[in-house]
Amino acid sequence: MAETPNIIDFQFEAMSRLRKQVDALGESHASLLAAARSRGDAQSRIHAAVLAMMDASSPEHFIHVLTQDWVDILGVDAVAIALETSPEAVRLAPPGLQFIGPGQLAAWLDGGSAVGARDVEIGLPLFGPAAGLIKSQALIRLPMADRWPRGLLALGSRVPNAFETLANVELLSFLGAVSARCLGHWLSVQA
Repeated sequence: MAETPNIIDFQFEAMSRLRKQVDALGESHASLLAAARSRGDAQSRIHAAVLAMMDASSPEHFIHVLTQDWVDILGVDAVAIALETSPEAVRLAPPGLQFIGPGQLAAWLDGGSAVGARDVEIGLPLFGPAAGLIKSQALIRLPMADRWPRGLLALGSRVPNAFETLANVELLSFLGAVSARCLGHWLSVQA
């Protein structure tokens, strides 16, 4: 008996579709696991950075932890912290705390957002000599108490898209909130 070309093997078609679905689910599962690991790593780094900051023993040590130790802890190339005011407005400001002019924070963080992460040609001047090396930066608004000027925490990396994992708004907002509280504490101690 000759085979008829119009007969369809439903079992073969069903198995083919199932294999494709299983492959797609496997790829989705691998992608989800990679994202979870990346978020877990970012969360661990930020928690370690917060603990190091909370262990600071003086305002100078606090600024040192943020601008020096955090480079290794967070795996970035530069960290800067600034207040939107003149140096004279904060009595006995610790070395390393920078000052930016009024309105500069709004110019750097579009639309009043709490966190902004993007690739750049050159980093902010706050990064000093490293600014030319910076290819991506995360800017975090510091929610300072009303008695203090508005603040900014800037993270810079020479790697483009470096903040795709750290750029989680929740984690960076948390880092900014704790930084603002600690900075407010140290400014109060010195006032």
